[in-house]
Amino acid sequence: MRRAVAAVAGAALLVEAVGLAVVHFVLGSVVDRQEMSLAGLDSGVMSGSTRAAGVAVGLYLLCCGAVSLLIAVRDRAPGRAGRILLVSCAVLHAVLAAVAVGLVGWAAFAGLMVLFGLIVLVLTGEDAPSRQPDGGAEPAPAA
Repeated sequence: MRRAVAAVAGAALLVEAVGLAVVHFVLGSVVDRQEMSLAGLDSGVMSGSTRAAGVAVGLYLLCCGAVSLLIAVRDRAPGRAGRILLVSCAVLHAVLAAVAVGLVGWAAFAGLMVLFGLIVLVLTGEDAPSRQPDGGAEPAPAA
């Protein structure tokens, strides 16, 4: 079960990474073309920071998706660094869902909560015990 959930979560995170990066680049272009300042800030600075945020969030979600896909390929629980990365990704999705329900609507909230649930399932899924040749089951390794 962990393998399938991790593969779906990894693919969804990769799609989300590309989508958020594209949205940030479009927003950066809109800000750059409007020739207005917000509280005295230059539009070029706002455009550049929006694009930099898009790159940062995109790379972060790409790393999270890669860890999830690696879990799907190996069919093992993530290590300490992978677990920390996925926990922070789950927290990010919970916070984004809370903000999105007010700004975008319930559909965005539902989509983010589905991804949140997939990440939590990847983190809490149990390892299947491996069978020994004599028929006994070897206990799952503790993470």
